[in-house]
Amino acid sequence: MRLGSVQPLRIAMTPSSPAARVRALRLRNTGETPPPARRDAAVACVSVHAVLGATLAAATPHAALAQSDADIARQLVNPFTTLVRVPVELDYDRKIGPADAGRTYSLVAQPVIPFSLNDNWSLISRTILSFVSQREIFPGSGTQTGLSDTLQSFFFSPRQQTRGGISWGVGPVFLLPTASDELLGSRKWGLGPTGGAFRDAGPWTVGILANHIWSVAGRGSETISSTFLQPLVSYTTDDAWSYTLQTEATYYWKLREWSVPLEASVGKLVKIGGHDVNFEGGVRYWVTNPDSGPKGWGLSFTVTFAFPK
Repeated sequence: MRLGSVQPLRIAMTPSSPAARVRALRLRNTGETPPPARRDAAVACVSVHAVLGATLAAATPHAALAQSDADIARQLVNPFTTLVRVPVELDYDRKIGPADAGRTYSLVAQPVIPFSLNDNWSLISRTILSFVSQREIFPGSGTQTGLSDTLQSFFFSPRQQTRGGISWGVGPVFLLPTASDELLGSRKWGLGPTGGAFRDAGPWTVGILANHIWSVAGRGSETISSTFLQPLVSYTTDDAWSYTLQTEATYYWKLREWSVPLEASVGKLVKIGGHDVNFEGGVRYWVTNPDSGPKGWGLSFTVTFAFPK
């Protein structure tokens, strides 16, 4: 499950369409933008963030009472905890473009690293890096493989939940034009606000992430104005199985159109060599999309490396 997937980028476009300039925003996780395009520096970044995450976990002064596997699995759902995590997600979407002939394979890395500011506040960094391979996203477009745009979010978040069990955070989000091909990204710099709130109630976790991005500079000819919403509900069992329902909806103000996938996933936290690793598989159905976007069913598989403090 991406937070904020999703993390995410799955919309097929023509070079002249307005949608082509907004595609790389979604990035599931935080998600946070529509289709197609995702990931490469992803793989290199995973190892860097994993090492950094482990270092942060070891260096944090608030050390660690032992946590159960179920506790860690629940924290993976909530982006506003002190858990360092590095999800790596593989996505597949089809029936892309006006001829329904396009397909995309996306690899996304979404390291989430909390930094302690003081006893009361944390700064949580969430980066979405994407590597994408896509073909025939519109007639005659051929095949593109490479990096998509990068989404960087920062959340200022209280270190303690409220009495009602609510965790929350707010901050800025930045769109970086890192795409290696104009059909894999927007060629625009963007920024805006982001935030969310999650509530833990026993085995249940409910919450929402949101952001809005405006383009502010860049070589792309189309301006960007898009709103991302990711509500979810998740149930975690005592033996660390998790069942999640969510959507990663994006509204494109210039197009006046929605991109809305409904997603269901099942995950299991296990220990490998003493390390916590979560495996999760899911399906999604595209309820609505611009004409250039994917249709029907899509698949995802995620491996998340967790570093409890």
